[in-house]
Amino acid sequence: MRTITAYFDSVQAAEQAAFNLATRVGGVRAKVYDARNTDRLGDLSLPEGDATTLREGFRRGGGVVHAEVPDGRFEEVADTLEASGSVDLDVKEAEWRKEGRAGSTASTTTNIAAAVPPVTGVTNETSAPATATFGSANATTNSTSGAATGSMVERLGAADDEARIPVAEERLRVGKREVGHGRVRIRSYVVETPVQEQVTLHQEHVAVERRPTDRPLTGADDALFRERTIEATETAEEAVVAKEARVKEELVVRKTADDRTETVSDTVRRTEVEVDDNRTAAKTSPATPRRDPGAV
Repeated sequence: MRTITAYFDSVQAAEQAAFNLATRVGGVRAKVYDARNTDRLGDLSLPEGDATTLREGFRRGGGVVHAEVPDGRFEEVADTLEASGSVDLDVKEAEWRKEGRAGSTASTTTNIAAAVPPVTGVTNETSAPATATFGSANATTNSTSGAATGSMVERLGAADDEARIPVAEERLRVGKREVGHGRVRIRSYVVETPVQEQVTLHQEHVAVERRPTDRPLTGADDALFRERTIEATETAEEAVVAKEARVKEELVVRKTADDRTETVSDTVRRTEVEVDDNRTAAKTSPATPRRDPGAV
């Protein structure tokens, strides 16, 4: 038994896909997940990054179909889900991230940033939500004039006031999924072809004729006055057809497998912090007492 997970742009599309699986593919158990049961994604045993992306998709009104597929039915189920309108989640995630980088609105920026897992292991401050790296609506309003969108200058107030700049970093996560590349279907069928063969047939005929004669009887003719019977049988050969089936060729169908290494290239972002400290610290050396050479 194998499992497959497909994402759809709407819950209605996901429910229709699950219905298509139930009616077109036998022996498949499918379930729909959406914003109403987001907390149950743990049942699917997905990586945290995938689960986070799916939650963002649920927030946008999408749905997921998770199905248990019997052995040998995976391609049929995948084709049915694709025909029902499943979308590539990696492409969707890239689109959402692009929307977040554009910074068209503060709301969009904050929501898309929630789909990016926070960076841990740098400092304690990196455990703050990733939305902080994009700033809030108020922070954008306080940005200095002429600054680029999303940059801001925040001034500290009284003592004990502090501000934090989380240092974030994107990490490239490469997974793999099974994709169908077409089928090979071989069908055998019967074709009848007219054939002709020539055969020589032998026949034997019986002929009866009367020959007039006039001669005296001899000693050998004494038996003529006894009963005598002569039999002759006509024969003829008939064509007899027999068929012999023989295997003249075999068509062998088998599957082979191999592994290949593919290099996936992409770009990842990270934030760096530059500290500009222009404070001038007045450094003075302590006065050294001068000793009078004449003193004892």
